[in-house]
Amino acid sequence: MKKFDKKKLPSRHTTLGPDRAPHRSFYYAMKLTQKDVAKPFVGVVSTWNEAAPCNTALMRQAQSVKKGVREAHGTPREFCTITVTDGIAMGHEGMKSSLISREVIADSTELTVRGHSYDALVGVAGCDKSLPGLMMAMCRLNVPSVFIYGGSILPGRYKGKDVTVVDVFEGVGQYSAGNISEKELTELELVACPSAGACGGQFTANTMACVSEAIGLALPYSSGTPAPYLARDKYAYLSGKAVMNLLAKKIRPRDIVTKKSLENAAVVVAATGGSTNAALHLPALANECGIKFDLMDVAKIFKKTPYLADLKPGGKYVAKDMFEAGGVPILLKTLYEGGYIHGDCMTVTGKTMKENLKSIKFNDNQDVIRRYNNPLSPTGGVVGLRGNLAPEGAIVKIAGLKNLKFTGKARCFDNEEQAFDAVQKRKYQDGDVIVIRYEGPKGGPGMREMLSTTAAIYGQGKGETVALITDGRFSGGTRGFCIGHVGPEAFVGGPIALLKNGDIIDIDAVNGTINVRLTNKELAQRRKKWKERKINFGSGTLWKYAQTVGPTYQGATTHPGGKKEIKCYADI
Repeated sequence: MKKFDKKKLPSRHTTLGPDRAPHRSFYYAMKLTQKDVAKPFVGVVSTWNEAAPCNTALMRQAQSVKKGVREAHGTPREFCTITVTDGIAMGHEGMKSSLISREVIADSTELTVRGHSYDALVGVAGCDKSLPGLMMAMCRLNVPSVFIYGGSILPGRYKGKDVTVVDVFEGVGQYSAGNISEKELTELELVACPSAGACGGQFTANTMACVSEAIGLALPYSSGTPAPYLARDKYAYLSGKAVMNLLAKKIRPRDIVTKKSLENAAVVVAATGGSTNAALHLPALANECGIKFDLMDVAKIFKKTPYLADLKPGGKYVAKDMFEAGGVPILLKTLYEGGYIHGDCMTVTGKTMKENLKSIKFNDNQDVIRRYNNPLSPTGGVVGLRGNLAPEGAIVKIAGLKNLKFTGKARCFDNEEQAFDAVQKRKYQDGDVIVIRYEGPKGGPGMREMLSTTAAIYGQGKGETVALITDGRFSGGTRGFCIGHVGPEAFVGGPIALLKNGDIIDIDAVNGTINVRLTNKELAQRRKKWKERKINFGSGTLWKYAQTVGPTYQGATTHPGGKKEIKCYADI
């Protein structure tokens, strides 16, 4: 049995000495023994709730984590935090709460761990913002930590094909275009989501699940198994044991999350044609560690990474297929063989990435994941853009796109509702660049996703004939020529605020540029006439977020991060 010296652990503040007798009484009230109290305390946090299927399988897995912790001579302390599930929040004002929930998840996890002086942490998450939120908390607290994804949903079947919830969103567009009946739309919605688990394509949840393995915070293979499969419980159990090993070896998240491992994570996002939201979450993770790694740093990695995984929404397959093909490890293996992955990064196994991959063999009997020298395309599935319309950068997912250049006339809307209404009524033309602004982190506030609008466009068969740009963001399920994260945002007077209907916009995803055909002089003249707007919230969480949130290209974070840290929690 491993002996831990609690005199060197945070939980000494609640468990050691005569003056902590009252504190220990509370633990005895919860049926802990004196032996339990003498062991390290491990926080086991899940984002379980009944808001959406993404989260309903998490409490079961948390119990397996606790079993692993106990068997490795720790004392687990379970708690839950919130989630806001994008699929339910999408297309209405509820989406303003989504990105903010990432900060609330990180903050609430930090407060729980700090308040109760836990020594280590295992996080179980299911939906989009809960994954980066928990990983951010781990890096911020810097106690030994392991992340585990709750697993993806199984694909639905409709008319002989695998379908996901994105097919339903696009079905709304097909219905508005008269291509399907209301009866067919209803049939689709009834079968699209047949189980617990997060959205099944390479949308944000599965993208960040792949990131958790690539960055080293999750055990190999742990992100792949679908949520309903009881095999997930094995990885949860092993994660509980792994965190105790990290505690014994004094390996902390900031030993794992480094500039190199962030680069590894960006490589995997690009190689899988993953969600553009990763370009928000990776800089946010970097911020927690005091590492400079912004949108354009991410974009540099994207530009030189081959696109290897044929996953929805741009490709054919879902997360279950990737799991059956061999999961993230075989993708990492071929990327490492191609020289795209740093092998010397530490991981939660207590071994380096190179050591983890040593015994992995690539599976040639599948076509979900290509070898590095046989890519779907030589450039990653996600591209960064910069130009006079986006001096701080923008981002576009190109996976599945036929044309990578677009020139068109701006058609401007000052919120998503206006744009969605115009799309539903088909009040746009081929060649238009639909502009949705004042939806950035401050201006929204909350930086809404635009899946309802982009899916409607695609469902109407216009995904390749119009472009869309926004200072908001997109779902990982978005496809079509859609550019998000345009910065600076309109609310702070970025160039996107100065656009007028009819302005000619040039987008070039080959060379990574986005420009409006206006001179610096013309832009300056328009800026003089531009008037700052007030946000629509004068109080509450949305108001508070708008006061503190930083720029998109730095991850839309709400605090200075590790670079300004005076004392690390793990060292209290």
